[in-house]
Amino acid sequence: MRIGLLGTGPWAQMVYGPVLASHEDLDFTGVWGRRPEAAKELADRHGTRAYDDVDALLDDVDAVAVALPPDIQAELAVRAARAGRHLLLDKPVATTAAGARAVVAAAEEARVASVVFFTSRYLSETADWITAQTAAGGWFTGHARWLGSVFAGDGDSPFATPWRRAKGALWDVGPHALSVLLPVLGDVRRVSAAAPGPQDTVHLVLEHTGGASSTVTLSLTAPPAASGAAVELYGDSGVVRLPESADSAADALSRAAGELLAAARDGRAHPCDAAFGLRVTEILADAEALLGPGAGEPR
Repeated sequence: MRIGLLGTGPWAQMVYGPVLASHEDLDFTGVWGRRPEAAKELADRHGTRAYDDVDALLDDVDAVAVALPPDIQAELAVRAARAGRHLLLDKPVATTAAGARAVVAAAEEARVASVVFFTSRYLSETADWITAQTAAGGWFTGHARWLGSVFAGDGDSPFATPWRRAKGALWDVGPHALSVLLPVLGDVRRVSAAAPGPQDTVHLVLEHTGGASSTVTLSLTAPPAASGAAVELYGDSGVVRLPESADSAADALSRAAGELLAAARDGRAHPCDAAFGLRVTEILADAEALLGPGAGEPR
C-alpha cells in the first residue's frame, strides 16, 4: 500500500516517519507539511519525496497517515477520504463533534477504511488485557489515571504544542483513557460530573451503558515524579490492573498500520475506526461543556 504522511511535527519526526519507512507492507511515498522545509528534511531522512501540494500527494497514494493538530487533521482527513484514500488518523479525530462527524461521513461515503491511533490500544499487553476483561465482564466500577508533565517544570517538552496548550489534558490524554475504558465497560451513557483540578487537571465521572461507572483523572501539568498512566477495574473478578507494556509507541503504530491494511483489504470496520473516534470526541465535548470556558487549560 502506498502511503503518505501529513505532518512534520514531533510525533511525525519521532514515530510516524520511522514506522512508515520501515514497515514491510507499506510504500512510504511522500510527506506533506505546513512547513515545506520541515517536510523536505523529514522526507530526505527517509528517502522519500516532499510534496508542496497536498492534493498532489493524495493523487500518488492509497492511504494517508495524519500527524497534525486535530482540527487540521479533520479538515484534511475529509479531503483525503473524498479522494478515496484510506485513513490512519491520530487521536483525537477532532476537537468538535461536528468536525469528527464530517470525517465519518466522508469515510463512509467513499467506503474507505479508517483506523485511529490511540497508542495504548495497540500495545500488545493492553490489547490482550482489554480482550480478557471484556470477556470476563461483571465490572462494577473502574478508574483511569493519565498524568503527564508536558507543561510541568521548564516546559521544554517537544509536545508543548499550541493545540495542547489550548485544549489541555482533556483532549490530549482523555482519548487514551476512553479508548481503554469503553471497550470493557461499554459506551458512556452520560458524563455525570466534570470538575477542574490544579492547572489543566480534570476529573470526570462517567456512567456506562453496561451499568458500571468510572472515574477518570487527566493532567499534562503533573509533577514529573507523579506522571504515568494506570487503569483499575473492580468487579466480580476482584481488582484488576492494566499491565505495563514493553512495547514502544513505534511498535504500537506499526500494529495500527497493519490493522489499517487488513481493514482496507477485508472491507470490515475496525473497532477503533473514525466512528469510534467520533464517539470519543462527543464524550470529551460533553465533559468540556460541563467544565465551562477556560477550565482544563494549562496555566
